[in-house]
Amino acid sequence: MKVPVTVYAEMTPNPSTMKFVANKHLMGTGDSAEFQSMASAKGYSPLAEELFQLPFVHAVFIASNFVTITKTDNLSWDFITMELREFIRNWISDGKDILVMMPPKVSAVNESNDAAPARVYAPSEYDDAICDLLDEYVRPAVANDGGAIDFRGYENGVVTVVLKGSCSGCPSSTATLKGGIENLLKQHLPEVTEVVAENG
Repeated sequence: MKVPVTVYAEMTPNPSTMKFVANKHLMGTGDSAEFQSMASAKGYSPLAEELFQLPFVHAVFIASNFVTITKTDNLSWDFITMELREFIRNWISDGKDILVMMPPKVSAVNESNDAAPARVYAPSEYDDAICDLLDEYVRPAVANDGGAIDFRGYENGVVTVVLKGSCSGCPSSTATLKGGIENLLKQHLPEVTEVVAENG
């Protein structure tokens, strides 16, 4: 029996993004994929490729049971929310592929050839503790806002994370990063002195 698919739109703290939540899982728990352009979606996500055909779609982020869309600045959400909601609902209802392959984990900064290669962090004794804290306290809240956070590395007291989805470029993400995540990690791990975000 075919279960009816429902999708509802939810505002995020980032005024440029809208979270479209489905009543079924689109990806495995903890997995997420972010696409900043049609080219980055090609061969990985048929859904994202199709969404990029719409002139107002600037970026697509897919996680467990939601799709976060970043729009261009020339249109208000009032004009496009229903269209996007129906489009995503129909896509899921028809059983079309959301993701055929996970995109490679490279930062968007590396897409241009003259950019420095992504920084590689040496494993540290605190990595597991930091990941556990992020998984338990931060990830659910960030997912609630239509985004995701990935741990990149720990070095000399500084924790580096990557913010994705609606958290990327959100005006309030710096406050979340400094006020919430940094305080949480410092509380549990006195070795942590700062949390910084790398562009995802």
